Amino acid sequence: MKKLNVNTIVCFGEVLWDMLPTGAKPGGAPLNVAIHLKRQELNPFIISSVGNDADGQKLQTFLQETGMNLEYLQTDDVLPTSQVLVHLDSEKNATYEICEPVAWDNIQFNKKMENLAEKADLIVFGTLASRNETTRKNLLKFLKHSPAKRFLDVNLRPPYDTRDVVEEMLHLADFAKLNNEELATIALWNDQKGTEEELVRWLSEYFSCTIVCVTRGANGAALLKNNTWIKHPGFKVIAVDTVGSGDSFLAGLIAQLSAESSPEKALEYACATGAFVASRQGAVPEYSVRDIEAFMK
Repeated sequence: MKKLNVNTIVCFGEVLWDMLPTGAKPGGAPLNVAIHLKRQELNPFIISSVGNDADGQKLQTFLQETGMNLEYLQTDDVLPTSQVLVHLDSEKNATYEICEPVAWDNIQFNKKMENLAEKADLIVFGTLASRNETTRKNLLKFLKHSPAKRFLDVNLRPPYDTRDVVEEMLHLADFAKLNNEELATIALWNDQKGTEEELVRWLSEYFSCTIVCVTRGANGAALLKNNTWIKHPGFKVIAVDTVGSGDSFLAGLIAQLSAESSPEKALEYACATGAFVASRQGAVPEYSVRDIEAFMK
């Protein structure tokens, strides 16, 4: 498996407070992925924006405590720090009410970001942050200035799941992660039918994504890499909440791709990371690589 050079990883997009039944927790897929990458002993940077308010200050304090570099976290004097209402069903699966407009809808491109773009090895971005034209336009500028590989984390969050935007992001990506429901939705948009493997192979070819990973909640995940289809049934755990589980899965996958692991090992490790996080409270519980390795045994 070709080594993925990830000395400098950029996570671009939303940072926010998840308003869970148990209280407010830091969240947003790019923030979660960045912290999980840090847990995986990698070097992520966050590009986002918070409001000039108490919620923004608390989020910055939290990120500082995780050891995150905040050089590219902007402060918006007009728009507030984002809050998302999270509802958990009986299976502990989450649905979201995402307020707008918020600070991360107004991420600005500047010279400092241009310099980061030029030295980045990997940029992780999602579809949600592109709901607003300003942030979408400045993400495109960042991508234009960067030689980095591009990893798209598909997040179809109605009503911010416009086909045009989602497919534009897919066409820009080298790699993509999505869940089985999102795969079915994108296939339906394009009148595609078939097995999961057939739909993933279609998506990989149509959008020119060399790696496509599809997650299946408690039922594990599958990975298409170098035209090879690999499946893993997942690890059985008692879920506390699934918020952040997919983000930790993605971080685990990136960590293994960067460490020259086999596709089979990469998928197994990613599934283990996602399951471990689902068995803990909050999107970014404390853990180490050794904890995941022990869990796999």
